[in-house]
Amino acid sequence: MCFVTYLPYQQGFVLTSNRDEHVERPKALPPKKYTLKGQSVFYPQDGLAAGTWIAASSNVTLCLLNGAFVRHHHQPPYRQSRGWAVLDFFSFKDTEDFVRKYDFSGIEPFTLVVVEQNDILQLAEIKWDGVRCYHKKLAAEVAHSWSSVTLYSNEVIYERERWFEEWQQKHPLFEGNDVLDFHSFGGKGDIENDLIINRNNELRTVSITQIQKTTEQFLINYWDRMNDQHYRYRIFDTEKVGC
Repeated sequence: MCFVTYLPYQQGFVLTSNRDEHVERPKALPPKKYTLKGQSVFYPQDGLAAGTWIAASSNVTLCLLNGAFVRHHHQPPYRQSRGWAVLDFFSFKDTEDFVRKYDFSGIEPFTLVVVEQNDILQLAEIKWDGVRCYHKKLAAEVAHSWSSVTLYSNEVIYERERWFEEWQQKHPLFEGNDVLDFHSFGGKGDIENDLIINRNNELRTVSITQIQKTTEQFLINYWDRMNDQHYRYRIFDTEKVGC
């Protein structure tokens, strides 16, 4: 939930998320299919709050990052975990409906990346700063990246954006595995701020999740880095047919 990239790909997209967490947080469960409001939704489940940071159905993909615009003060107790906002989204018709009707009160600030695939591919960003919800549409035909403002300074965030731009210039043609390599090895040798981090063995990049959706395929790759376990799911018509 702390570094996310979006790339248009073959009339669809590739969305990849590095999750940076405290190592004492209970281990997340790997992705599986759940039914939410009659929809098949695939996501890894957080081991503490039972929510998630990334989820996908046949036409919606969501990814959560902690924080909105600036690093905020953690002020518990909160009404619910941010990870439940991802799952709650599936109770609404679309992004506009969610932004208009959802009860954001009592939730810690977050950023939510939303990709909708209906007649056209649409990309949006929702930010909740603890007081107000901000929603903007983004160009789905170009690449984007995000870093959590709770962990990284503006200087580091801009540097990560530069790494991503440089990677794109070197990879005008790419596959999902190429993006995974970037998320695994991008940086300059600084374990505090590279794309894979390790801060005193207390805060680490615990997993990488990738969702790849085109008109022909729906793939989920999940790497539990703490246990070096890899999971690959190939999904058609929202049914898991292989892993």
